[in-house]
Amino acid sequence: MSALASRRIWLSVLTAAALGAATVPASAGPFSGLEGAWSGSGQISLENGAKERIRCRANYSVGNGGNTLQQSLRCASDSYNFELRSDVESHDGRISGNWVESTRNVGGTLSGSARHGRIEVSVESPSFNAALTLSSHGNRQSVTIRSSGGQLTGASITLERRG
Repeated sequence: MSALASRRIWLSVLTAAALGAATVPASAGPFSGLEGAWSGSGQISLENGAKERIRCRANYSVGNGGNTLQQSLRCASDSYNFELRSDVESHDGRISGNWVESTRNVGGTLSGSARHGRIEVSVESPSFNAALTLSSHGNRQSVTIRSSGGQLTGASITLERRG
């Protein structure tokens, strides 16, 4: 798998984990209820039609009434693994932040919106763009990612709260 495809995969998973939100009161920020450890799995789709399973563990630190999030994420498949960190914040329903993948020393930005348990985000780096949609229901997050160009064409990931 090319380095660009690997970057797309871990960026997609990072964004999925970083922007998940549990069901909380309307007055709470979009990251309220995320504090703690989460894990899950999913499947990525590659341009050549191949599909590969991925497993992930995330830890979240939430602040400012649920409007800020610091996240760390470790993911692995049969062919690679990575470690990501992100800092994300929300203002009036608009989400923005930065991410870095420490094993490859690359990073980028993310931006989008959150309302009614649904988050829609654009992920950017110098080499690609991706779109992410997240639906949150209690202790379960479902994420769909679409990417154009390169080897990664999409992903479907489910994370659940541990412990």
